[in-house]
Amino acid sequence: MVKNYTDSQLLNRVKKLKNFIKIPENYWILGVRSKEDRFNEFDDKFYLFKGEQFIMVMSGTTNPGANGLLNPEKYNERGIAVVVADKWYYNLWTRGLHNGKVIAYRQTAGVDLIRDRNKNKKSGDAGSVSEEFNRGINFHPSDYNLDSKTKKVNIGAWSVGCQVVNDIPKYKELMNLTRLQQVMSYCLINEF
Repeated sequence: MVKNYTDSQLLNRVKKLKNFIKIPENYWILGVRSKEDRFNEFDDKFYLFKGEQFIMVMSGTTNPGANGLLNPEKYNERGIAVVVADKWYYNLWTRGLHNGKVIAYRQTAGVDLIRDRNKNKKSGDAGSVSEEFNRGINFHPSDYNLDSKTKKVNIGAWSVGCQVVNDIPKYKELMNLTRLQQVMSYCLINEF
């Protein structure tokens, strides 16, 4: 699991990224990818900020699960999608439905991906980087039932590139807080 950080540590880190322009004034999401990269486990964190104000933190994954890592060709002949970290993705998502079933933030802008197809149970350790549009790299929960209290441990098919929260009550709170915001920016960093 990702270690704990202060708000200022996180903000200082994201401001030093090469493609940093500015901190969004409205809500934005920060993903922190675990150094451990435990196979098929929710071991990452997501932080919700409003401008520079920390709002909440929740667990999840920024990596694909077993279904994608072990069977990448089932999803894309070039390999399973792994979002490139240490980058800002301004206005990446628009509020909508994931798989037509649950409120989420859906990809509507380009995202840098590594296409991993070596089946070694590690995310993004092989493959070239490409910017891709309309690939369905969404931000969504690990359950279609937003009243679920179950915190999933295994990713399975819940992510084949998506950024997925496994703490459903906190996800529901995030979606309620941001209900009036149609577009969401995202920053993904590696644990430091």
